[in-house]
Amino acid sequence: MAEGILDVEDGTFDAEVMKSELPVVVDFWAPWCGPCRAIGPIVEELATLYKGKVKFTKFNVDENPLTPGKFAVRAIPTLLFVKGGEVVETITGMTAKAKLDEVIKKLL
Repeated sequence: MAEGILDVEDGTFDAEVMKSELPVVVDFWAPWCGPCRAIGPIVEELATLYKGKVKFTKFNVDENPLTPGKFAVRAIPTLLFVKGGEVVETITGMTAKAKLDEVIKKLL
């Protein structure tokens, strides 16, 4: 796991994401998913850029089946943007860094 990115799972999702003081980006992914691996470095760059302002997390859907169902994650990669315990934006699929940056700025 990259520095500054927290690995979350079904058991820690609520505490780490929904109850976080900071806005949170959740990257729903799986190791076999090509687009997930492609967007990973972009998420890592943004985690470095927004360190201390936004919490970045990765969620392996293969190992944790409950949470993706709760949030209607039907394809990966899916990024959830959470602020104050509410999902404020969802992006599915490979997305440009500029678009992700724009959504993160809205969280702040």
